[in-house]
Amino acid sequence: MKLILVFCLTGVTISGTAQQSNTHFSHSVTTQARPDQIWQIWTDVANWKDWDKGLKSTSLEGVFRDGVKGILIADNGRKAKFVIEQVWPNQSYVMKTKIPFGWLIISRSMNVTGDTTQFTHDVRFTGILKKVLGNKLGKRYRELLPEVMENIKSIVENKPTR
Repeated sequence: MKLILVFCLTGVTISGTAQQSNTHFSHSVTTQARPDQIWQIWTDVANWKDWDKGLKSTSLEGVFRDGVKGILIADNGRKAKFVIEQVWPNQSYVMKTKIPFGWLIISRSMNVTGDTTQFTHDVRFTGILKKVLGNKLGKRYRELLPEVMENIKSIVENKPTR
């Protein structure tokens, strides 16, 4: 299955097809939930572990906005720093984690059509070691991603509206 993605990184809009490899993959889910409900889940960094079972803990050094840094600890105990690169409230954001000789870039975006919201999680490894790290880390992330996305959907669909 091919998925067309549009996301923005450092001010340049890039359109393309996710390759669905261990170095670049994505997953989308459609829900009746409102975008602000998904946005609330996405920006509640301290609780990412509630829907992403690959995480033990996460924290952010301030409010969720461009340039804010955070730390995550994976379920295997590995600690990584990340930065919220760009934020478009209630629409999308891009975060980056430094990896050896490159970046792990995660883009989360939403598309609203009528009463449905499609939300997408896109993962891309960059740099000269992207194939090695994609095979080492990306394979597991890629396998977990559908469950992670369904967990978010379950949370927002069972959450009472304000």
